[in-house]
Amino acid sequence: MIDMDSRYMQRALKLARKGVGRTAPNPAVGCVIVKDGVIVGEGWHRKAGGPHAEVHALEMAGRAARGADVYVTLEPCCHTGKTPPCSDALIAAGVRRVVAAMGDPNPQVNGGGLRALAHAGIETACGMLEAEARALNPAFIKQVTTGLPYVIYKCAMTLDGKIASAAGDSRWISCEESRRTVHRLRSRCDAVMVGVDTVIADDPQLTVRHVRGRSPLRVIVDSTLRTPESARVLSGPLGKGTILATTESNNIIHRRYEKSGAAILVCEGHDGKVDLKDMLRRLGQQGIQSLLLEGGSRLAGAALEQGLIDECLFFYAPKVVGSDGFSPFALTGITGMAQALPFKIVDVRRIASDVVVTARPEIPCLQD
Repeated sequence: MIDMDSRYMQRALKLARKGVGRTAPNPAVGCVIVKDGVIVGEGWHRKAGGPHAEVHALEMAGRAARGADVYVTLEPCCHTGKTPPCSDALIAAGVRRVVAAMGDPNPQVNGGGLRALAHAGIETACGMLEAEARALNPAFIKQVTTGLPYVIYKCAMTLDGKIASAAGDSRWISCEESRRTVHRLRSRCDAVMVGVDTVIADDPQLTVRHVRGRSPLRVIVDSTLRTPESARVLSGPLGKGTILATTESNNIIHRRYEKSGAAILVCEGHDGKVDLKDMLRRLGQQGIQSLLLEGGSRLAGAALEQGLIDECLFFYAPKVVGSDGFSPFALTGITGMAQALPFKIVDVRRIASDVVVTARPEIPCLQD
């Protein structure tokens, strides 16, 4: 029975992966309904505001759902949001058993969905392939439990660890296939963030161009509002999707930027700079769950030191520029290896001529 449960849950996980990057602020969820050893219904959550995975699967199963077993990658919801509770739909369909890969950490659910099912006489189980299910929705889990977005830092660098030459030239370090991978990652994140110095130096668009997909919101960390009004992130339709995070509270200056459609996010300050944790908390309150940090090195260094980066993607290109180039993290005060900031490498792979290392900082987030 356990082997069969695992098999059907693996199918539900595969379905859930189809929704990754498309459901925020909701999690990606998959569901499989089995009757007498045959899959009679399956579905996944396709977009926020639309039917949940269980509803799609129940619609496919029809009357065959009565007395069936249900495999779902996340505990069915028990509250009314943009859609009715999935627990009610499962009860009304007369299913026999519900197996959830993990409980829902959302305080509005948090065990309530499984309790509602059990109260209705439906057999329940939780924890089947939980690690795999949690890996599907790290941003959702972090945001609903901490209020902060899941932050991924991405950088392209040479073999000797430089993100730009001594003159600041960084185009193009990585190969075309790597750049396409980054644009695919952008399309799956709610927001992409850079510091104002990156905007001034490179004038990036921060949009999705090399693959099909939606462009994320753009967040510019600009403590004193130095972003040029001619910057591409403020031009045309891009302005409406740009947020300037600042400590500057001058409404006259705000209005100059707001003419382009940009939003001003006034954050707490620390030593004249945006308090990054306060900024992330405010972004989380706006429903931003995943944030791709793309530079510069001072912003990345500050975020790393404060334990605000969850995951890093280092794209190494087969090039060397020497000791005068720029490093991915602007850190000071580290004089010995005992002070080095620790990482855990979780994946290494090739993309054409580049090597991509995925690593997680092992630095705790600053406490309030």
